[in-house]
Amino acid sequence: MNAPEAPKPPPSPHVMNTYGRLPFALSHGQGCRVWDTEGREYLDALGGIAVNTLGHAHPKLVPALTDQIGKLIHCSNYYQAPMQEQLAARLCELSGLTNAFFCSTGLEANEAALKIARKFGHDKGIDRPEIIVYEKAFHGRSIATLSATGNPKVQAGFGPLVEGFVRVPLNDVAAIEEVAQTRPNVVAVFLEVIQGEGGINPATVPYLQALRRLCDEHDWLLMLDEVQCGIGRTGKWFAHQWAGIHPDVMPLAKGLGSGVPVGAVVCGPRAAGVLGPGNHGTTFGGNPLAMRAGIETLAVMEQDRLLENAATVGERLRAGLARELADLSGPNGVTEIRGQGLMIGIELARPCGELLGRAAEAGLLLSVTADRVIRLVPPLILSAAEADRVVAILCPLIRRFLAEPPKPAA
Repeated sequence: MNAPEAPKPPPSPHVMNTYGRLPFALSHGQGCRVWDTEGREYLDALGGIAVNTLGHAHPKLVPALTDQIGKLIHCSNYYQAPMQEQLAARLCELSGLTNAFFCSTGLEANEAALKIARKFGHDKGIDRPEIIVYEKAFHGRSIATLSATGNPKVQAGFGPLVEGFVRVPLNDVAAIEEVAQTRPNVVAVFLEVIQGEGGINPATVPYLQALRRLCDEHDWLLMLDEVQCGIGRTGKWFAHQWAGIHPDVMPLAKGLGSGVPVGAVVCGPRAAGVLGPGNHGTTFGGNPLAMRAGIETLAVMEQDRLLENAATVGERLRAGLARELADLSGPNGVTEIRGQGLMIGIELARPCGELLGRAAEAGLLLSVTADRVIRLVPPLILSAAEADRVVAILCPLIRRFLAEPPKPAA
């Protein structure tokens, strides 16, 4: 349905102005639908930015979380945590890795990965270890993860950044080989298997396989950021599994708790023993509510075959977009549709941030990232009919937008 434009509310007098918010507030949801406080309905193709794996008010998740809230929400990591072991064992089983550390966010997971890499280097006798990172990468907004990020816009105003990062372009094996020859202090390669905030840019299968080989040859850690592209979003539990490889370090978050904040760093044998007692920790990470959310999310995903759904419905969505936008394909229109499963980017020839608001007015929630890439990361329960509805709403909006004369640069 087409939602009428809501009046713009006044800015909050007390909340810091860190978000460019749309002029409405969400009230409740069911499945892949949400409603705002004025009763307008939206089809959710954003999923809280790849977070709401099971959609909203899932009939299996809600009673499980309600049960846990009535028992124990939080306790300190001073004590044994059986559900941490349960979720860790499941993540290790699914990934082929060996150990996990729990935190609350993707930023924390990536920060822990960077600390693992640094200490791995120090344990080898390297006083100033370096980590290979990527152009267009996004790993978080702490000073360390911001330094690893490859976006000058989000880094601006926060210098000096942390040293120890060597930046290369994605999918360029020669660039990695050159670094190997010229930078003896490199200890790890750190990348998103599919860059999310950078514009839905996938690392290719041959490139990932080459990285695994080079890391083995040079005794580097291969650290794969699966915060956004993991937890079934591409049709496998983790996006790197399409390449048939194993990382040494894998940060996770977003969809792991289907809305409850859960982060994790899952490690293989070369990295699992790097950190010891006192080297790292967190207050909220691994608390009982978060662990129950992770355990139940993975169980429902398996029971309801959501990996298969992500692959098949994601392909239906991508094919529908390609079909309806085929005549706009080209350097002045839709330059590329890319991604995998239910992680899809539609790149346009010019900045299209205003489509965020236009889509909401038409009853569709999405995001625009890297200035000109429409990002679709809906719940993994998205149905074929809902995928068709996304296409039916979005494609006319793109068509009308591209028919307008470009706005002059600010």
